[in-house]
Amino acid sequence: MLEKTKKMLLIGASLIALAGSVPAIAASTEKAGSPVSEQTQHQVNINSASAVDIAKTLKGVGLKTAKAVVAYREANGAFESLESIAMVKGIGSRTLKKNSARILLK
Repeated sequence: MLEKTKKMLLIGASLIALAGSVPAIAASTEKAGSPVSEQTQHQVNINSASAVDIAKTLKGVGLKTAKAVVAYREANGAFESLESIAMVKGIGSRTLKKNSARILLK
């Protein structure tokens, strides 16, 4: 009887240990897929997109800054270069560098 109890405890502990490692395995699988998702990243036309679309697509750009991008565009016309977007308060060279592949100027 004691031997059977030990086996059941060992099996139970093993199952608990395995169940605890499932999120870690899933997280490592998601991280392994990151380079693929980076290759299929979304792009946004900065000259016609809404503030919501800009905020959703660009890394490090929230809705407040995206609204500033739209307001600047409406006041000054279309952006002609990637560097001209840096004229908007809240958009710096690091933000542009991070998002250069995501920004379209069509």
